[in-house]
Amino acid sequence: MKNITVEELKQRIDSGEKLHLIDCREAHEYEEANLGAQLVPLGKIQTMQVDELEDLREEEIIIHCRSGQRSMMACMMLDSMGFSNTVNVEGGILAWMEKYGKPK
Repeated sequence: MKNITVEELKQRIDSGEKLHLIDCREAHEYEEANLGAQLVPLGKIQTMQVDELEDLREEEIIIHCRSGQRSMMACMMLDSMGFSNTVNVEGGILAWMEKYGKPK
């Protein structure tokens, strides 16, 4: 697992880079504010229900949550399942909103 700051993530999004961005929060949190990431709640990752991520085993997967804790757990779980390039967004959506405001 690597870490990325919200500043680095925003720069990569703004540059048009194609990212595999995963939001591991719950659906109701995702509805309140999201970065356009694919929603895969931590509970699904913990129970190894990650079929939708299987094709990304060798790809970089950037994972965020509310504060960076659940995404860190998600990265560690995926690492243990053989995913080779997980990236945790430090501070999560809270850090994003503090720096840039609520995402559109």
